[in-house]
Amino acid sequence: MLKLAKCLLAFGAPSHRIESQLATASQILDARASFVHIPNIIIVTFGDEDMTSVETHFVKANGRIALTALQGVHIVYRKVLHDKMTVEEGTKRLASILSAPPIYSLLVRCLLAFVCGSTICVLAFGGSVIDMWISGVCAFVLQYLGLNTATKSATYANVYEISIAIIVSFVARALGTIPGRLFCYNAIASAGVVLILPGFTILISALELTSRNILCGSVRMVYAIIYTLFLGFGLTIGSDLYLVLNKHARHNLDKAEAERYTMYHGTFHAENGTSPVPGGCYREPSWPWWRKELPWWTLFFLVPAYSLCSSLSNLQRLRSWQLLVMVVFACCAFVANRLSNNYLPGKSDIISASGALVIGVLGNVYSRVMRGTAFTAMVTGVLFLVPSGIGQGGGLLSSDETSSTQQYSAGLQLAIRIIEVAIGITVGLFVSQIFVYALGRRKNAAHFAF
Repeated sequence: MLKLAKCLLAFGAPSHRIESQLATASQILDARASFVHIPNIIIVTFGDEDMTSVETHFVKANGRIALTALQGVHIVYRKVLHDKMTVEEGTKRLASILSAPPIYSLLVRCLLAFVCGSTICVLAFGGSVIDMWISGVCAFVLQYLGLNTATKSATYANVYEISIAIIVSFVARALGTIPGRLFCYNAIASAGVVLILPGFTILISALELTSRNILCGSVRMVYAIIYTLFLGFGLTIGSDLYLVLNKHARHNLDKAEAERYTMYHGTFHAENGTSPVPGGCYREPSWPWWRKELPWWTLFFLVPAYSLCSSLSNLQRLRSWQLLVMVVFACCAFVANRLSNNYLPGKSDIISASGALVIGVLGNVYSRVMRGTAFTAMVTGVLFLVPSGIGQGGGLLSSDETSSTQQYSAGLQLAIRIIEVAIGITVGLFVSQIFVYALGRRKNAAHFAF
């Protein structure tokens, strides 16, 4: 039981399901244990509560998603509970999974981050081909500092996110003020920091609050909001820092902004609420293809590429049937998002709910019919819904305003936008479970899904 609790914390299992999974295992194995889950800690008490002789253990782990390891833990969990594996053998399997090193090296994970940052720049934030490369380099540096420097220095780990936001915003502003508008500040800055957005944390907190886990849900929600304010502050500081160092940059920026507007006389009627400038990036129709947004047919290549690299980045093994399922589910969720955005533009919560409903039904049916692991199959698509919903709901950076009076309000607006997306995903996931689990026989083990 202690090994199982450690594995669930260490490999990023859905936190709102941890207590139910442990309670089910305890009941089937007749372990007479009770559990209390708080962020990063599980308190396990063995013994009869009516007696004074009880044994209490504290299990602590700072985990991040590891899909292959988590799937292995779920396989062991299910086999032990269905009497297909002994408890002793299951304990040894869990211990070996815990002690195993990451399946990919640091360089490979940084290269995967490069591809993810490049493709999401185009998919969600309207970047061009040259914007893609800059965003990929920023994501590469972000991943390297997070996996190497931040893990070795506790002091730097406390300011890691703020320093990354400052660096990415500084570079994006420096390139965005080059005469000729070759680069888009919004696309580069948004895609460069999208890998450290607390979208998954807010999603987990929303799921916990919906499951009546008030303590963990409220703690994570407040942390994610303050974390987002820090990111918004870092982006503003990086932009302002470059404008202070380069005296001509602000003049070039104001001149470029003035050239974006042309005065016309007459009456205009809006057909819908969408902006003609994707992600806030200005594009001239006469510009060459490498300076404009990529055509729609490139989505057939970019969406699977992002889904594949995102799954591998979360430590999913390359040669596995589960990887193909993850990519297919993520592509289906993206298609649902795009179709919803055509009919309900700007409604990021409803758009995210539709994508979550599709992937939730697919994941739970896959678990019931194919006997697969629902959570690991769904997590790539759910992670894809966060930047996709933010981009279709207005983008990460709503404007180029960089005054100090607006930096906190901009960060708060970003936090609210992420919360809207997470709430939409939460509603879609819970509705999908009603569709699937309201029918059919009851499962013996606890649900291993969102």
